[in-house]
Amino acid sequence: MNKLASTGDDRWQLARHAHIVVYEADDGGELLTIYDCGASQAPPRAKLVGHLAGVEADHERTPQPTGSIVSVREPAELVKEEDGYVVCA
Repeated sequence: MNKLASTGDDRWQLARHAHIVVYEADDGGELLTIYDCGASQAPPRAKLVGHLAGVEADHERTPQPTGSIVSVREPAELVKEEDGYVVCA
């Protein structure tokens, strides 16, 4: 499921206050669930299997028992790279 707006090849627009929930699996894999806003009750905009390789945009990372939550603080894009996904401002 990916309902993010495409901005080019392997690039998607994130909402200004996007929340990315990173679930870490025992085998080292990750599931990324992307929400437009942490305060809304809306369903996720995307669920992606892959690794969050980095966050270059202004953000706050909150550790959780099963991974972490990345709260983006500025307009950003999700970019698919060789080693995973990167959030770029």
